[in-house]
Amino acid sequence: MNDRSEPGFSKPGFPASVRRWLGPAPFFQTVFLLLLAVVLWRLGSNVVETMQRLGLNPGFAFLHQRANFEIGESLIAYSSSDTYGRALLAGLVNTINVAFFGCVLATILGILLGIARLSGNLVLSSFVRSYVEVFRNTPLLLQLFLWSAIFHSLPAPRRAITLSESLFLSNRGVFLPRLLFDGPSPLIWLPPALIAAGIAISISRRWFFGQRLYASRMTAVAVAVFVAVPWAAGVSVSIELPVRGGFNISGGVSLTPEIATLLAGLIFNSAATIAEIVRSGIQSVGNGQWEAARALGLRPGHIMRLIVLPQALRVITPLMTSSYLDLTKNSSLAVAIGFPDLVSVANTTANTTGQTLEAITIIAVAYLTLNLGVSALMNIYNRRIMLRDARRR
Repeated sequence: MNDRSEPGFSKPGFPASVRRWLGPAPFFQTVFLLLLAVVLWRLGSNVVETMQRLGLNPGFAFLHQRANFEIGESLIAYSSSDTYGRALLAGLVNTINVAFFGCVLATILGILLGIARLSGNLVLSSFVRSYVEVFRNTPLLLQLFLWSAIFHSLPAPRRAITLSESLFLSNRGVFLPRLLFDGPSPLIWLPPALIAAGIAISISRRWFFGQRLYASRMTAVAVAVFVAVPWAAGVSVSIELPVRGGFNISGGVSLTPEIATLLAGLIFNSAATIAEIVRSGIQSVGNGQWEAARALGLRPGHIMRLIVLPQALRVITPLMTSSYLDLTKNSSLAVAIGFPDLVSVANTTANTTGQTLEAITIIAVAYLTLNLGVSALMNIYNRRIMLRDARRR
């Protein structure tokens, strides 16, 4: 029985809670907090006086003023006639976009490299080891400059490097195929499709496959639902390939050299760290598990996918959280290669308005919120893994 539910138990009052929070020396702790408050108040007063002497009004009212500067690329509609607030929002969306795709692609590449690092093929394992050592022991900023030089030295669009006439590499960026949806807006049919996919997977686990549903079957069920729901909603899907014509390449999805440089730098750098995390997680699984699986006649691929990786996730997941947080923070180096992320747009805003302190505060709050969100999601996933493992025991 919880001691709080025992008869006669009473919660401590507010003064007792404060004394407990202050610790064993409440007097000295109170004096320290008062001195800290005085120092912070004095610093804040000096900042406000300095800003008023320079003709600046402290606060965030400047967010409603007209920005009067362009942003090279933005996922949301933006023009120079929009406000500083929308400019910062465009920079934030660019940062989230790079961080999301960077985490996804770095995870895929890192897992493959981590498994290859343990390969019995000496050439392959040596290559991965060299890759990890190079990318983990050189500055990320230097790697970004290298990738920038590589992308800007690619041939012009007329002589672009082509892969199966569907992927083009040129000094104007990377051009990829794009899916086109004709019919109702994705905002209408995508939420029902996601819900239907989740329900279908849950039902499939319980009715058709028991409580286990392997990744390949889960992917097949999700793809089938994503195809069925848009088809039922009257949506037609087609693929638009990039086409080379004249002095440029049109159609498809185009990544400018700046975002291609940033993504390549973040992905290859973080994948090196993730590869080491995956390798250590796999090696943490006891040899008895491998031997028992071989005795059952399982093939190496099945042993890795069904037995080793699920157990290694207990070691891998907490460390992966740190890698995702580092990747998100490292995306701020985009300012060095000219990509308009949040830091770049906030710097421009601070230079044109003089509201430097407010711009820095916005950057700090945005990155703090992003990283706390990533950490919360990974903690939820980690708890699910721990609970699943506890049930098995």
